[in-house]
Amino acid sequence: MKTKTAFSLIAAVNFVFCSAAFAGSKTHEVTGTVLETTPTKIVIQKGAERWEIDLDPQTKVSGELKVGAKVTITYTMSASKIDAGPLTKLKAAAEEATAPISSSVAPGSQKKRGARC
Repeated sequence: MKTKTAFSLIAAVNFVFCSAAFAGSKTHEVTGTVLETTPTKIVIQKGAERWEIDLDPQTKVSGELKVGAKVTITYTMSASKIDAGPLTKLKAAAEEATAPISSSVAPGSQKKRGARC
C-alpha cells in the first residue's frame, strides 16, 4: 500500500512540474525611452535601436506611459506565419546545380561538327 501511495505522489509532483514547464513562452525584457505610445503600440529607443511593440487588451501597464519616460517591457516572442517554401526551392535548385550530369549517350558517340564558313 505504501508503494502505491509513493508512486501516486511522484506522479502528482511530476505532473505539476511538467505543467509549469509548458505553461508559457519564454519571456524577454527590453528597457528604453518612450518615443511614441498609442492604444495599440509603444515605440521605444534602446541605444541606436528603435523598438515597436504591439499592445493588446491583456497588456498590464503600471504607471503612466508618456513620451520621454524610461520603461522596462517584458514580452514574449511568437510566430504568426512560417513560409518554408522559398527556402525549400532554393535548396532544391542548389542541389540540382551541383548534381552530376548523367546522359544516356555514350561519350564520344556524338558527331562533331566542323565550323562552317
